[in-house]
Amino acid sequence: MPFETLHKRLTARPFLPFCVVTSSGERYEIRHHEMAVATKAQMAIALPDPDGTPSRLQLLSTLHITALEPLDPQPAG
Repeated sequence: MPFETLHKRLTARPFLPFCVVTSSGERYEIRHHEMAVATKAQMAIALPDPDGTPSRLQLLSTLHITALEPLDPQPAG
């Protein structure tokens, strides 16, 4: 996926949650613009623990990102 597409999605205001889909079928939810950063070659995604605290990073090659799918916003708690 082109960097420009990822960057545009991450910097959109208002931010709209989306799911990153990879060529292997893995899916990563991006519910806040601070959960991910993209470069021309990679995307780093913060993966949360069950309590929602970011605890680790997943690095993806932009070559293997095949789709960005919209997510329904989570209702405010």
